[in-house]
Amino acid sequence: MSALLGKLSWDALPYDPIVITTLCVVGVLVSVLAFFVIKNKLLGPLWFDWLTSVDHKRIGIMYIILALVMLVRGFTDAVLMRLQLAMATNGDPGYLAPSHYDQIFSVHGVIMIIFVAMPFMTGLMNIVVPLQIGARDVAFPFLNSLSFWFTFSGAMLTNISLGLGEFAMTGWVAYPPLSGLEYSPGVGVDYYIWALQIAGIGTTLTAVNFLVTVFKMRAPGMKLMDMPIFTWTCTWANILIAASFPILTAVLGMLTLDRYLDFSFFTNDRGGNSMMYINLFWAWGHPEVYILVLPAFGIFSEIVSTFTGKRLFGYKSMVWATASISILGFIVWLHHFFTMGSSANVNAFFGIMTMIIAVPTGVKLFNWLFTMYRGRLRITVPVLWTLGFMVTFTIGGMTGVLLAVPGADYVLHNSLFLVAHFHNTIIGGAVFGYLAGFAFWFPKAMGYHLNVKWGKAAFWCWLVGFFLAFMPLYVLGFLGMTRRLNYTNNPDWNIWLYIALVGAFVIAAGIVCQLIQLYVSYRDRHQNLDTTGDPWNGHTLEWSTSSPPQFYNFAVLPKVSDLDAFTDMKEKGEAYTRHASYAPIHMPRNTMAGVAIGILSLVFGFAMVWHIWWLAIVGLVGMVGSFIARAYTSDVDYYVQPDEVARIENAHLDNVAKG
Repeated sequence: MSALLGKLSWDALPYDPIVITTLCVVGVLVSVLAFFVIKNKLLGPLWFDWLTSVDHKRIGIMYIILALVMLVRGFTDAVLMRLQLAMATNGDPGYLAPSHYDQIFSVHGVIMIIFVAMPFMTGLMNIVVPLQIGARDVAFPFLNSLSFWFTFSGAMLTNISLGLGEFAMTGWVAYPPLSGLEYSPGVGVDYYIWALQIAGIGTTLTAVNFLVTVFKMRAPGMKLMDMPIFTWTCTWANILIAASFPILTAVLGMLTLDRYLDFSFFTNDRGGNSMMYINLFWAWGHPEVYILVLPAFGIFSEIVSTFTGKRLFGYKSMVWATASISILGFIVWLHHFFTMGSSANVNAFFGIMTMIIAVPTGVKLFNWLFTMYRGRLRITVPVLWTLGFMVTFTIGGMTGVLLAVPGADYVLHNSLFLVAHFHNTIIGGAVFGYLAGFAFWFPKAMGYHLNVKWGKAAFWCWLVGFFLAFMPLYVLGFLGMTRRLNYTNNPDWNIWLYIALVGAFVIAAGIVCQLIQLYVSYRDRHQNLDTTGDPWNGHTLEWSTSSPPQFYNFAVLPKVSDLDAFTDMKEKGEAYTRHASYAPIHMPRNTMAGVAIGILSLVFGFAMVWHIWWLAIVGLVGMVGSFIARAYTSDVDYYVQPDEVARIENAHLDNVAKG
């Protein structure tokens, strides 16, 4: 039986009542969703128009849906952790077994960074960047679909670990020797490895795809220094991905060899070096922080410029500040382990570099303030997220400068102060940015506005909840509470743990408000349609298209002669031009190849986790075979005929004329 199923046995099934209840709830929700899709005869449109689509806009929407689903999963884990720490005081063991708690905090970090923040960022980038540069799609549409399905498969592999086996109990960084076979003999670390490897391939392919798109497919006349700032920040993020994700792939590959083939890359007593893992991991991990936050900076720049009605102050300095952050982000990784034995000179160098990186970040903050200065700022939901970010991220930045001092870091590194700082920058910076971008570009992607009342309620819950949840962690850090505890025995800490739990519930209320907002907005969509395609009086080319944009984006590629290309067109009277005739438009066909390869990668990953070698061979051969079959397929494109283009364009221009 072991030859057929490897390590898989009945013991892999869960017996924890919390896990069983969760699986039952998920099963009911999936059944209800399946019933709804089948009852309303949506299976065909779902398959042909969405799952097999190579349209960058629909792929972007699917990325964001994946991010929101995983946000619910990841934040549920966060509430479970905060509830455990609030209950497990004064020596009480709480309600979670230590092994279960360790899995929860490990999977929480992986989900929130790899399967919430990254897909959310990639989704917004997919929807917006090709439109902003005047392109009809990305350079490699099939590769874009394949990238999404690799990311989806990595996320599903993480979720499967909830109901079959276990997840890593190592924390999201999986340092050896804890992640080695001696201390983690189960399948948890293997789930971790293969989920990150599969998703990482998808992310790397996305970076290559978008770099080619930006450098080779810009609209006529659009020079690099004419690109919108969001496109610039995404481009630098993609440069960081292309440079850093191969490091993650390599270090996880070496850990795989240690675990599967008894290699000794990270085994100190056999000639290896576990510190090498930590160096390589953070050589990827710190650029990853800027991969997440740089596109958010671009979103805030677009929002501030749009809702003040002004050109962004200091555009060139913003571009160069982004470049500086990207470069400096590669030479600060050692501040993640000042406490691990480097010399004073080495620590001093990395500490100084970490402080210097605050300078270009400060440049951005002052540019936003100067853009607002003497502007007529409209207080919309995207602007609220931006203002909340500016306050929250500034606090996180200041605590980061404190931690850049090696002497201070020695005291605070293994405390909750660092946990508070990390969440301060990622939630206050990246997550607030993505939620701002979600509200900003939602009418463009979906064709109708989000409900403002529920959007504001979500913002205030997130903001207030964040400060309630994480400011107490700074205090607990100063009081000496270390990271990774699953129970405490110090009465002085209790009140701060209780306040943090309240904050977690307030953030949860914010997530609920956002789900209600989506429902109410969809229900009332016909009363809130965006008929012009330019609901905010935007500056950049995406606002020149209909909402949602035509599937070919632009009937005629725009000619760009200014940084704020669409504003320039409106001022010259060149926007909304009705052409006498149109040329055929070359477009890619939808394909199921991306779905097939992605699902086969999930099969391969699952088989490798459980050592089911025959199934791993099936998955690998299936992936390679599907890719070869796709490579030899000739029917991959078609032309949109001029009469269809004219019909779609005239309908859009008629809507614009009606207002």
